[in-house]
Amino acid sequence: MPQLLKAPMATPATLFAPLHPTLLHTLQIDPAQHPRGMAHLSAASGLVRVRQRLYVVADDELHLGQFDDCGSPTPAAAPGRLLRLLDGELPQGKKQRKAAKPDLESLALLPPLPGCPAGALLALGSGSRPNRETGVLVALDVVGQPNGRMATLDLGGLYAPLHKRFADLNIEGALVVSGELLLLQRGNLADPHSACIRYDWNQIAPWLAGLQPQPPAAKSVQRMDLGHVDGVPLTLTDGTPLHGGAWAFAAVAESTDDSYADGACVASAVGIVLPDGQVRQVHLLHGAPKVEGLAVLSDGSDWVFTMVTDPDDPQQAAQLLQLRLPQDKDTQA
Repeated sequence: MPQLLKAPMATPATLFAPLHPTLLHTLQIDPAQHPRGMAHLSAASGLVRVRQRLYVVADDELHLGQFDDCGSPTPAAAPGRLLRLLDGELPQGKKQRKAAKPDLESLALLPPLPGCPAGALLALGSGSRPNRETGVLVALDVVGQPNGRMATLDLGGLYAPLHKRFADLNIEGALVVSGELLLLQRGNLADPHSACIRYDWNQIAPWLAGLQPQPPAAKSVQRMDLGHVDGVPLTLTDGTPLHGGAWAFAAVAESTDDSYADGACVASAVGIVLPDGQVRQVHLLHGAPKVEGLAVLSDGSDWVFTMVTDPDDPQQAAQLLQLRLPQDKDTQA
């Protein structure tokens, strides 16, 4: 049993002592493809694995990053490619760019839906500002690559009821689990509770496909308290499905009281949620990398967590990290 780490406040889930993730490589890009001529992707905010490829959204870009998957440290990994998701150009200045960006914080792998018989990727803006209510649906082909068909989504109707429920809406994760689309609301110092918002997949899929004018209402909203580290709440930054309705999450304790301003990353963690919504375990990460994207594979008796980071500095490359955790009986394949 791992050594328990004492948290300064009572928590519903036990915080385990920090584990050491392995750095696989940084997210390098061909500068000729990057709109600012940069040789890396920064601000990685969502991660999806499809076969042997990793897809990454960055919250300060208008593009989707595509990288080869790797299972071991690969310092000389081949540079990734960029796929444009939205038209236009963002300002160069950090402050101006932050104000103008669509803030694509979530990336989900969707099952087949109308118009996308092989499934799709769904990138979502956070909803934290009016200009951050845009989504992009990227259709995939039978081998899991974008097939050239894309649709832009106005998320205003989906997010309007959520703005009434959350004073500071900030959707940072999305995933499909057991016939439901889950959106993950990230908390902060002002409201330390994150939340899991569930939609019936059969009801929301036609809206995503453009066949219905209005999105369905959420089935449920579950508030989630992941605990605190040094007085700062751990809050959700991404999620990915496991087996039988369980899912894994990434979380960070960022010292900020709103969804717009960045703060110091006090701690980061990964954990598992059981099908009944119970948080099973929360494993802190050594060095507190600001993990904002997560994908998980089953490998024998282990879960292999693959993670991407947002360094909050456009001059720093996002990192691709890996961590192994033993499966328990409630989440085994």
